[in-house]
Amino acid sequence: MVAGSGDGVFLGIDIGTSSSKGVLVTPRGEILARVSRPHETSYPHPGWVEHDAETVWWQDFLAIARELMSAAGDRRPAGLAVSGIGPVLLPADAGGRPLRPAILYGVDTRAEREIAELTAELGAESIVDRAGTPLSSQAVGPKWRWLARHEPDVFARTRLFLMASSFLVHRLTGEYVLDHHSASQCDPMYDLRAARWASDWSARVAPGIELPRLIWPIEVAGTVTASAAWETGLPRGLPVTAGTVDAWAEATSVGVWNPGDTMVMYGTTMFLIQVLADPRPHPGLWTTRGVFDGTYSLAAGMATSGAITSWLRDLVGRDFNDLLRRAGDVPAGSRGLLLLPYFAGERTPLFDPEARGIIAGLTTNHGLGELYRAILEGIAYGVRHNLEIMHASGGRAKRLVAVGGGTRGGLWTQIVSDVTGEKQQVPAETIGAALGDAVLAAIATGAEPEVAVWNPVSTTVRPDPARSAVYEEFYPRYRALYPATADIAHFLAAQQKVADEGP
Repeated sequence: MVAGSGDGVFLGIDIGTSSSKGVLVTPRGEILARVSRPHETSYPHPGWVEHDAETVWWQDFLAIARELMSAAGDRRPAGLAVSGIGPVLLPADAGGRPLRPAILYGVDTRAEREIAELTAELGAESIVDRAGTPLSSQAVGPKWRWLARHEPDVFARTRLFLMASSFLVHRLTGEYVLDHHSASQCDPMYDLRAARWASDWSARVAPGIELPRLIWPIEVAGTVTASAAWETGLPRGLPVTAGTVDAWAEATSVGVWNPGDTMVMYGTTMFLIQVLADPRPHPGLWTTRGVFDGTYSLAAGMATSGAITSWLRDLVGRDFNDLLRRAGDVPAGSRGLLLLPYFAGERTPLFDPEARGIIAGLTTNHGLGELYRAILEGIAYGVRHNLEIMHASGGRAKRLVAVGGGTRGGLWTQIVSDVTGEKQQVPAETIGAALGDAVLAAIATGAEPEVAVWNPVSTTVRPDPARSAVYEEFYPRYRALYPATADIAHFLAAQQKVADEGP
């Protein structure tokens, strides 16, 4: 235990896709300050999604750290943890200076050719068995090969492989580390069961690159150096944990720690994490190491969820409260509408980037309320589909915890419970990964945070039997709609790609 950590405060800072957030928390879980800072994401070419690490990650961190330290006053910081989007690929030189913008996670689809190549070379079944997850746009390995092929000068100068969290840790402490969970998302470079880099496969996809030392998210990676203290305002010697990927930090913030605990994140995309006691790889899911040594996780992610609700809001010029009110007046089943929420392809369990959104059953009698409710129902069917795949792989959701901005208002969470037949706990705090970072920092420095105190359950959403009965009729039709229309969707996706590329 760090001397006196029981009297100190903990800092958590998270780098997200569209914003960064930070919190300052007492050992009793009282949030003294919270900070949010929006930033830009770059889309330089179709299928490319990037962040500039210096102007986005580091500048956000500096601004948030200084504001939190100002709020701390006379309270002494006892620990810091950081998290961030992942998995991402940031090539850097020996001093940790970025050589190009970071290539982001599954939303960046540039490495389709390399995904197919590596899958053929290593074997799809072998990849799932050893690394836990089939190669997709989420995987880091194909992006390494893309970098070597398309930017050989950058690849030749690369000495360090960093993600958002490890970039900040390196900048703060000088330590070149990565947490086991983040590494387990670097398919096919990590051996899931052995909990180490798969050196033979890593050498194939990133030859000559020295990979970071692996530690667990709750381990102290190092302490803030004198130069970092001068630049950030943080105290010299402050313990900094390894941190992890943002979604897993958020799961930590709501006590999703034990086998069967499952987080359902309502955001721009829907994301699910279920804790396992042992690995259960499935070709339709992501299987990773957990935040804590000895745990694993099944993860699922829909490509679009809240993004579709925002699309409709912007299209019709109405606010969410109006749309929610209209949808709340519509009965279950949206008066005969059925929607496939694949507006940007689909991740799990389809792994089909060419899937497309479909609205079936439209008539001139349908209005905004029916359409908005059909969107929420379509996403809920996608959640059920993923939960069923988790169950088929051997995982079982014993406790569902709902997080994210989409939990506000209550209608979306109610529809998901009605569709899945599962109750959901909604925590008091939905600030997300930054609070989870503070929990990690507290654990790493010897404190024993009680999540039931830090972030208690405020509401439990229970399924309504009458509405659930309606959705039992709709769900098999939802499942049948994708295979029945996939060829048409793929044709349309090809036409859209031609149109995006232009003459």
